[in-house]
Amino acid sequence: MAEKKQTIVIKKIIVSGGGGHGGSWKVALADFMTALMAFFLVMWLLGQSEETKKAVSDYFSTPSVIEYNFQNFGAELTLEKLFLDILNEPLKAFQSFMEPVDKTPNLLDMGSTKVVAAYLADQMNDVAKNVVVTPEGYDFDIPDYMLFERGTAQPNANFVKVMDKIKGVTGGLKDADIKITSGLFVQAVPDGSLMSANKVASERFDIVRNKILASLESNTVSVVGGISVKEKRGEIDPAKLIGFIRVKIAQKELTSDGRKPRKLEALFGPSRVDMSVYDNFVNQISNRKKAEASKDLKKQVDQELKEETGIKDPSTQTE
Repeated sequence: MAEKKQTIVIKKIIVSGGGGHGGSWKVALADFMTALMAFFLVMWLLGQSEETKKAVSDYFSTPSVIEYNFQNFGAELTLEKLFLDILNEPLKAFQSFMEPVDKTPNLLDMGSTKVVAAYLADQMNDVAKNVVVTPEGYDFDIPDYMLFERGTAQPNANFVKVMDKIKGVTGGLKDADIKITSGLFVQAVPDGSLMSANKVASERFDIVRNKILASLESNTVSVVGGISVKEKRGEIDPAKLIGFIRVKIAQKELTSDGRKPRKLEALFGPSRVDMSVYDNFVNQISNRKKAEASKDLKKQVDQELKEETGIKDPSTQTE
C-alpha cells in the first residue's frame, strides 16, 4: 500500500495598517486626554469659591467681558474666541477665568477680529463711522457734531456721553499706540480763516487727547496725533462741512516685556473685518432697539386707553 503523503498548509496572515501598527491608538489617546482634562477641570471647579465659579460661567456664556445682544452671532463669537484663546495661549485663557467681569476690556487682547467688530458695534453703534478692524488693531471716526459745537472747540451736550464710549474701547488697552487726528474744514469755522481753523482743530485735539490719557489704565499706551485742516472752497452746506475725530489703535511692535504681541485673527484664516461685518452687528442692534421701542410705545398706548376707558386689555376687546 502506497504511503500517504502529508498535506502541508501554509497560512499567511496579512496585517494592513499604517506605520507603527496603525494610527487608531492616536484617536483613543486623544479622547482619553480630552476626558482627563475635563475631569480635572470639573474637580478644580468644585473646590472653587462662588465668585470664581461665576467668573468661569461668565467666560463661557459671553466672550471675555462682553455682554452680547446678538441672537445669530453670540454663540459663534463665544466659540471663536474660546477656540483661538486655547489654541494660541491656553494658560492665559484659563487665567482669564479669574478676571472680574466688570473689568475694562483690552480689545487688542481679544484674539478675534470678529469679536472686536462685534464689541465696537455693541458699544459705539450710534457714534462710530468708517470702522475698520485689522489683525494689527482698529480705527474709527467720530463726526465733530457729536462732540463739539459747530465750528468751535466748545463741547456740546453729547460730549460726555460720546467720550465715555470712546474711553470704553481705549481705557483697558495695553502695549498699544493711539493716534488721534482732529479733522476740520476751513469753511466750517465762523470767520472762514485758516488760522482760526487750525486753532479750533488743535484745541479739539488737546481736549480729546487729555480725556483719553486720563482714562488709561496702563502706562504702556502712548497717545499721539495731530490735526488735518483742509479747504472746501465755495461750499456753504453745513452737512458737507463736517469735521471728525479719528481714533486709530494699533499694537506696538513689542510688548513691555519684550515679546511680540498676538495679532487679532479670524477662525478660518486671516481676513479683514470691515464695515460689512460691523454694519451687520449694528443693524441687529438697531432692529432690536426699534422692536423694544415699539413694545414700549404699545404699552404706553394701552395704559392711556386703560386710564381713559377702563378697558384692561384693549387688544383683546371686540365691538
